Amino acid sequence: MRDDRNKCGPEENGPAILSRRSLLELAGIAVATAALPSTAVMAKPFPSKDTIEQGVSPVTDKLSTYMSEASGRALPDEVTEKTKQHILDTLAAMISGSQLAPGRAALEFAGAYGGKEVATVLASKIVCGTIEAALTNGVLAHADETDDSHAPSQSHPGCAVVPAALAAGERFGISGTHFLRAVTLGYDIGPRFTMTLGGQQFEAESHWSTHSISPMFGAAAAAGCAASLNAAQMRFLLSYTAHQSSGLGAWNRDTEHIQKAFHFGGMTARSGVTSALIVQSGWTGVEDIFSGKDNFFEAYNPHADPAGLTEKLGERYEITRTNIKKWPVGSPIQAALDALEILIRDAWALALGRPAETIVNGDLLAPLQQIAAEISSTQAAAWLKQIEEVRGTLEVNINRKIASDALLLAMAPF
Repeated sequence: MRDDRNKCGPEENGPAILSRRSLLELAGIAVATAALPSTAVMAKPFPSKDTIEQGVSPVTDKLSTYMSEASGRALPDEVTEKTKQHILDTLAAMISGSQLAPGRAALEFAGAYGGKEVATVLASKIVCGTIEAALTNGVLAHADETDDSHAPSQSHPGCAVVPAALAAGERFGISGTHFLRAVTLGYDIGPRFTMTLGGQQFEAESHWSTHSISPMFGAAAAAGCAASLNAAQMRFLLSYTAHQSSGLGAWNRDTEHIQKAFHFGGMTARSGVTSALIVQSGWTGVEDIFSGKDNFFEAYNPHADPAGLTEKLGERYEITRTNIKKWPVGSPIQAALDALEILIRDAWALALGRPAETIVNGDLLAPLQQIAAEISSTQAAAWLKQIEEVRGTLEVNINRKIASDALLLAMAPF
């Protein structure tokens, strides 16, 4: 089975294939390298060379050509380094996410569903089908909110792009360099879609979700690159992805975080890989989904300019504008927790009579133990009630223990 799978990889990649072993080696390399310094205008049909003579707009022609050439195009050193960091960050998110409810649900699904043993599911011994692995790893990657975030597009690229590139990379036996370029391409393509549509304003006004549309196109681009699709095939890939493009803003009402993890990472990685696999197998379709009757932009935002899809493509790498989170909570809460950490540190500086910058976590153990011994059960119950009230006002799925610990630390010196 393994030998059959490897035959699917491009011959020019030779023995340097992405396998379960090389995946672990890649994580080790990433650990080491991470420490190093590091006007509404609708697109109109345009005559172009295409496979079924439908006509291709300049935007689609430029976009599909760029995508098809990504596997052979060298990246700037700083972009390669940033990509390694985000791969490592996403792998870590998958592993930590496996311990929470969304991750456990994803692993149970993958274990029960089975499928041909082609692609690795992280944090497990499961090897399953390419599409199933992409879905499962995508859910794992967003399970604990530690995956990265791209503010301009209002999306989380890594939880979809990296799982899609991993699954397709194993399916087609690509090299490590090819894998890095596929991931970078995913970060470049996906965010440009929701930036072009209008970002946060588009989501608020349309009720469509930028957090699914952007990662889905990113995952498709990464998987298409791993599959070594040519320009015409990339146009079909974009078309199939546009048809699968979906997701409602109602994800923010999911209190268990399971559907949210599917929405952000699982569904998007699965759909992107599906587009790549069916096109690679020979499927055709509408060659330019971004122009002509009933096109993508007419459906989502007729006032958007499709030229945004290729704006500064190859000059501005979106992975360099993507943030790695410090806290395992949604991006809007990052600054709040940064501020809370500063307040806690300052409070302990006053309590211990020492400069805040000299205090480390170990310094707090003895005072906290003393305080804990003096706290009555009534006072503890009152604090927990207050913590729950604060958590309720945040209206986000913040991890209960993190919220409790942070607020307890904030109150403890007083």
